[in-house]
Parts: sequence; structure tokens; C-alpha cells
Amino acid sequence: MAASELARRRFDAVVPPNLDAAWSLAKALTGSRADAEDVVQDAAMRALAALETHEIEHPRAWFLTLTRNCALTLLKRRRPDVLGEDVEDMERAGALAACDLSANAEQAAIAADDAARLRTCFAALPLALREALALRVLQGLAYKEIAAAIGAPLGTVMSRLARARAGLAACMGEKD
Repeated sequence: MAASELARRRFDAVVPPNLDAAWSLAKALTGSRADAEDVVQDAAMRALAALETHEIEHPRAWFLTLTRNCALTLLKRRRPDVLGEDVEDMERAGALAACDLSANAEQAAIAADDAARLRTCFAALPLALREALALRVLQGLAYKEIAAAIGAPLGTVMSRLARARAGLAACMGEKD
């Protein structure tokens, strides 16, 4: 069944401008480039179908929510244990400190090493913490938008972000 012209126009206004953000979120949640591509393709197909009958008020948040849901579906199907992680385990970790690096070669090498460690630490976070942090830091969503995207109260979003930052700090070996 072909999509109507109205659905295609809505799709063109919503999906292409948000594909990079969706892919970035999917990659952060799945940890795999191939899975991220599958997730974004699935989200785009679902968006086209939904846009046949719906006009979206907040397209970026809506498409990222759709992408998130597709990623969670894929993860649940492939790795059911990943969604059962306990986000409370991160409470005992310290706070994340900001880095201030100048441009010399030694510091650039240290920064590259830190970036690799940060990616590893981010991937090690429980899924609920990764998704909140990815939506905030990588996608720039406001706390209320994150709450709407993941279907959680604002306090839960704030708590998950704090735990994610603390988890990163602990993994990176930073102290309070």
C-alpha cells in the first residue's frame, strides 16, 4: 500500500531532518552501527505509517521516541536480559568533572585516550542510563522532553542523568 501524498510531505518534514539524531540515539542504545541502521529504518517506516493519519506537534521528540521504542524492541528481541538492568546500582558512584584541555600534542593524546575510555564507559552503563544521557547530551533534549520520550516522570529523568554521570565518573576513575 503506497503512502498518501500528505503522509509523504509530513514524512519529508519530520524524518530526514532528524535522521542523524535518530541514528546517534540508536547507536548509543544498541552499541552497534548495523543495529542502529536497522532501528532507524524501522522507525522511519513506522513514522511513514503513523504520519498517514497524524500530524506531529513536536517532530524531533516524536521521531526520537519512535527510534527509542524501536531500539528497545530490537534489544528485547535479541538480548532480553539487557532491559532488566537495575539503574539503582549506580548510586554509589562519584560525580563527573568537566575537562579543560589546551591544544598541545601531549594533551591531545590524553584527550583521545579519554574519549576512547569515555565511549567504553558509556557503553557499560545500564540501558536506562545510556538512553537518558544520550537524549540529553547527544540530542540536546530538555528534561521534560526526555521524560515524554521515555515515558517516565521528570524526577526519574533527573535521577537517571545523575546516576549516568556518576557512573561515567566512577568508570573513568574520577573522584569527588
